[in-house]
Amino acid sequence: MCLYSIPSYLLQNTELISEKMTMCYLLMLIHVIHSIQADDGSKWNTEAQKDLVESISLKHNTNVAKNVILFLGDGMGITTVSAARLYKAQLNKAEEGTSTLSFENFPYVALSKTYNVDRQTPDSAGTATAFLCGIKANAGTVGVNSNVPRKDCLKERGNKVDSILDWSKSEGKSVGVVTTSRVTHATPAASYAHTAERNWENDGNMDGVQGGCSDIAKQLIMDNSFIEVVMGGGRSNFIPTSDGGYRKDSQNLIQAWKTAQMKNGRNGTYVTSKTLLDKVDTKKTDNLLGLFANSHMDYSIDRQISNNTNDQPSLSEMTKVAIDILKKNTKGFFLLVEGARIDHGHHQNQAKRALHDTVAFDEAIRTAINNVNNEETLIVVTADHSHVFAMSGYPQTGNDILGFVHPVAKDYGPTDGLPYTALIYGNGPGGDSESEISRLSGLPRKNLTSVDTRDVDFRFPAAVKMPSETHAAEDVGIFATGPMSHLFHGVHNQNYIAHVMAYASCVGSNKKHCDKSTNTGININIDNSMIVYLILHYINQYLNYINP
Repeated sequence: MCLYSIPSYLLQNTELISEKMTMCYLLMLIHVIHSIQADDGSKWNTEAQKDLVESISLKHNTNVAKNVILFLGDGMGITTVSAARLYKAQLNKAEEGTSTLSFENFPYVALSKTYNVDRQTPDSAGTATAFLCGIKANAGTVGVNSNVPRKDCLKERGNKVDSILDWSKSEGKSVGVVTTSRVTHATPAASYAHTAERNWENDGNMDGVQGGCSDIAKQLIMDNSFIEVVMGGGRSNFIPTSDGGYRKDSQNLIQAWKTAQMKNGRNGTYVTSKTLLDKVDTKKTDNLLGLFANSHMDYSIDRQISNNTNDQPSLSEMTKVAIDILKKNTKGFFLLVEGARIDHGHHQNQAKRALHDTVAFDEAIRTAINNVNNEETLIVVTADHSHVFAMSGYPQTGNDILGFVHPVAKDYGPTDGLPYTALIYGNGPGGDSESEISRLSGLPRKNLTSVDTRDVDFRFPAAVKMPSETHAAEDVGIFATGPMSHLFHGVHNQNYIAHVMAYASCVGSNKKHCDKSTNTGININIDNSMIVYLILHYINQYLNYINP
């Protein structure tokens, strides 16, 4: 009768019936006690006590992770998570504080230190190498160790590193990559490619490069055609200039992919639109290549505004198809899903685009949760880095997250008396140039009174004028649920993420712990009371021995 109050991750565990009933009674007692209190904070007490009971009842899931899904919100720092939570609540006209992003309900949360070997503030190539390959690397490099300086093709040889996609494939699992960026962009590239320069996405970008290195698109098709699912943008990197693409070697890599599928007896399907993706029979499809744009895919909000005139699938739709194909493998799968355009929106100081893509990213996570078994699937949500993005002022509850700060506190108002937005950036194209400031009649910044800050193209104010806003150096969140998710528990170097995913799924250097002959992979759960009992028992035995 009170199952409504028990979290879903407990309902899936048949071994916790007594714990669930105990929690049920505790929740009923808490409700009765606080229902008779006046409106003097009891709401918060009740909520906190409910959280406390759920935390006390939380059990570690020490199963082997048959499946691993890594959700990477590119540029999704802590401020972006907080702002997107408010943005989502206001989109849905929900009460602030009641709306959350789905991954905020995951039981385990940690922090990730994002720096590159050679940069305090990282780029997406070095960070992707960290969380996918398990090592820190230099900025701008993909799938190679820190012995490789950026752009040094000759140093690639002998310094390439494998990723969790490779480790998973070696154990017979299916693997997939889904992104809203070009599939050859920094984050997805680190799962399969090795290059000293992230921008070598096609051979047309490699003029003058010595050493015989392959471009990223070519590596994907020629060396990794076995990847079961690849979806995103970047079609131009795979076709020759004669067909409107960027390749100067005259190769049509899309045709090469189709040939590879036929040669290896795989039922491969190539799609270029949502319409075609909707027609894919996932039960009969072994491998899927979806390239839905010449470059990056559309922002989520732009797809919505245009009524999807470019016929592109959402990240959620791509995620669902990917899971349906990959989960046919009885050995399990690894899937990387990137919400890439969060980052791009921030680089343009276009917070509305960034936040809308964060909500779309969250929808993809919710889709995954609803289509896998949590008891055997480790889901990790994190970011590669953050942005110089902040929520400012002291706005009242209900203040438009995209609007001006209201009310302006008397002692904390801007000295120039002009309105200011709740969202601001440290740098970027939204800043005022010196010439612009000189035209403002001596005022230190623009008067935004008549500006529609909710317009999708509005660039939020930035302190320093720059062509593109930069990343930031602070730690980012790690949110996890499923097998071994409790191993995310504090502040970790970013490369630790790959090691946990490998350990949980028994791949890579950690696979031996799952060999029962070593007695290290056996699932042993000992209650704390049992540990205390054993300690006291042996102390008693020892005391009896020395004092017969």
